Amino acid sequence: MPETHVHRRHALRDQLRERELDAMLVTDLLNIRYLTGFTGSNAALVVHAADEPGTESRTVFCTDGRYLIQAEAQVPDLERVIDRPSDLALAERIGADAAGHRRVGFESQHVTVDGRDLLAAAASEAELVRAPGLVEQLRLIKDETEIDALRMACAAADRALADLIAHGGLRPGRTELEVARELETRMLDHGAAGPSFETIVAAGANSAVPHHRPTDAVLAAGDFVKMDFGALVDGYHSDMTRTVVLGKAADWQREIYELVRASQAAGRAALAVDADVKAVDTAARKVIEDAGYGEQFLHGLGHGVGLEIHEAPALSQRGDGRIGAGMAVTVEPGVYLAGQGGVRIEDTLVVRPSTPELLTLTTKELVEV
Repeated sequence: MPETHVHRRHALRDQLRERELDAMLVTDLLNIRYLTGFTGSNAALVVHAADEPGTESRTVFCTDGRYLIQAEAQVPDLERVIDRPSDLALAERIGADAAGHRRVGFESQHVTVDGRDLLAAAASEAELVRAPGLVEQLRLIKDETEIDALRMACAAADRALADLIAHGGLRPGRTELEVARELETRMLDHGAAGPSFETIVAAGANSAVPHHRPTDAVLAAGDFVKMDFGALVDGYHSDMTRTVVLGKAADWQREIYELVRASQAAGRAALAVDADVKAVDTAARKVIEDAGYGEQFLHGLGHGVGLEIHEAPALSQRGDGRIGAGMAVTVEPGVYLAGQGGVRIEDTLVVRPSTPELLTLTTKELVEV
C-alpha cells in the first residue's frame, strides 16, 4: 500500500512545518513500519519537510545488507541506503547537508541519552530537536486499511475461543498452560501470525489476579476461568477478555459477572467522539463503585490498540485527551476478589461518528461450560 505510506509521510510533514523543523529522523521500528511498510529489525528514516507526495527526493530510508531485497520490495518509492548503524548513517547524511537540515527532529522518547550524543556528533552542525510522539499522534487515528487488519485479528481470536469451547478445551483437569497453548494454536489456525501478547488463562482464585501468568494450576468444576488473549495480523493486535464458569455458576459469581457486564456496557456507551478519556473511564467505574466494589476495580478502563498492544489513548483517570473517530480502543472493566475469583470482560472497538464498531464479537453473556 505505497499510496497509504505516502499519505502518512505527508501528514508527518505537516507537523514538521508547524514546528519549523526541516526534517525528522525516525528510529522507532514501529513508526518506520507505519511510514514505509518495512518490517525488518533494523532501519532508520529521514522524512524531509520540503518534499511533496510523488517527489520525495530528500526523504531517505536506511537499513543493512540483510534486508537489501526486502527493502527493495517493501520500500520501493524512497531512496534506499544500505549501511549500519542505520541511524548514525542517516545522521551523517544530515550533517553533510547541514544547510538543508538546520533543525532536525528526533524521537527523544525512544533514544537514549548516549544515543542522542552519538546522533548529535554524527549530524555535525545540524541542530537535533526533541520531537517526541509525532508519529504516534498520527497513529492514534486508524485508516480503513488498519481497521481491516484489526478486524481480521479480532476475528481470529473470536474463532479460536469458539473452537476451544466447541472441542471441549475448557474442562476440569486441564491446566492453565494447556488452555493458553491451545488458544494460541487455534489463533494460528485462523490466520494469525502469532499471539498479540502472552495469553492469560487464570482459573479459580487466580482469576482475581488481573495479569496472572498461566501455570500448571488445574481447572476445577465451579471455577471462574478468565482468558485474556489476542491475535496478530499484518502487524496489528487484537485484545479480548472473556470469563466463563466451569459448570453451574454460584450466586456470587453471577452477581459480580453481571456487575462487570453492566460496567462494560456503560463504558462502551460513553465511547463517543469528543468524549474526554477520563469521562469514559468514569462512566464504567461508577457502575462498579455504586455497587460497593470500587476498590476491586484495580486498573484503567482501557487503552488504544494497533501496531502495539498498548498505545494511546489511555482510558483512565490518568489519561489525557479526547476520543476521536477512527481510534481503536479496548473497554475492559474488572472486579477482582482476592482469594476467591475475578471477572474481566474486554472488547476491542473502533470509534465511529455514531456508534462504535465492535470488533470482538464473542458473546458477553455468562457462559457456563
